[in-house]
Amino acid sequence: MLVLLAGIFVVHIASVIMLFVSTIANVWVVSEDTKASVGLWKNCTNGICEGALSYANEDALKSVQAFMILSIIFSVISLVVFVFQLFTMEKGNRFFLSGATMLVCWLCIMVGVSIYTHHYANGYGTFFQKSHHGYSFILTWICFCFSFIIGILYLVLRKK
Repeated sequence: MLVLLAGIFVVHIASVIMLFVSTIANVWVVSEDTKASVGLWKNCTNGICEGALSYANEDALKSVQAFMILSIIFSVISLVVFVFQLFTMEKGNRFFLSGATMLVCWLCIMVGVSIYTHHYANGYGTFFQKSHHGYSFILTWICFCFSFIIGILYLVLRKK
């Protein structure tokens, strides 16, 4: 049981780190023609990220930014609550609060990435003729899977 809890804790920390990286890095869509990429915050060309996004004032992008920030907040809160419950909760109880908070994180990731996929995937709105998804976009979907698994495991596990 201790090994399982330690494994979940490590995966949770990895998910938090990946969420930070995927939200901060500007590599959500990458151009195949030039050395350019687009993220949630800036437009990068030849490794220099100083250009503002041409669609920065769109509500869809602002909602993606908000949901990704909320997912980071809920993931960190869930991690803190899990550690707190681990040391204060009575034996036999379940980690309901940690699991519920992590599932809210999962929901925020799902909404944010779904909006981004609908509006900006495949270069639509980014003005790239040929493009593919960058590592930030892929990391976010990996965090989506991890946060769901972690949330369900928190709800199922009991403290022994």
